Amino acid sequence: MTDYVQRSLGVDKETADTLRQSYWAKYGTTLTGLMREHNIDPTPYLTDVHDIDFSVLSADPELAVRITNLPGRKIVYTNGTASYAHRVLEARKLEHVFDEIYGVEDAELLPKPERPAFEIVFKKDGLVPTQAAMFEDDPRNLSVPFDMGLKTVLVGPNQPDHRFIQHYTNDLAGFLSQLV
Repeated sequence: MTDYVQRSLGVDKETADTLRQSYWAKYGTTLTGLMREHNIDPTPYLTDVHDIDFSVLSADPELAVRITNLPGRKIVYTNGTASYAHRVLEARKLEHVFDEIYGVEDAELLPKPERPAFEIVFKKDGLVPTQAAMFEDDPRNLSVPFDMGLKTVLVGPNQPDHRFIQHYTNDLAGFLSQLV
């Protein structure tokens, strides 16, 4: 992402990295900052930053079983593209456990944590917030789902103290094994 910012804005690497971080902090994604502050076309950016080597990812058969055993529909909603999410899931051998995958393009390029982004995706999916849970690795992306009535689960190495994080785990498969 830093390289893309550097090339597209004609700035040095340090400036590009500072901009990348500040846009991510302010807008939820670097892309949103580039679009709003520099009128950058999102398509080349999304193509460039998602062209990565997936061979470093490994299959997770235990997680696949745990997700499969959950009741209800299972969806992925990412600030990346749906095609990127498909490739990640394929590399992890998890693509078969999800009913639908939504990317930032499905939210009209609005990023999480913006409420309209969630509203668009949830409407497309027919998701009833009070009957759903959101698992997320970025705590700020759980505030709106919590306010909309979803159960919230933060997955990651650190447990921040936020009113909108109802559950926390650094072991997703283990956490899911306790649910069913």
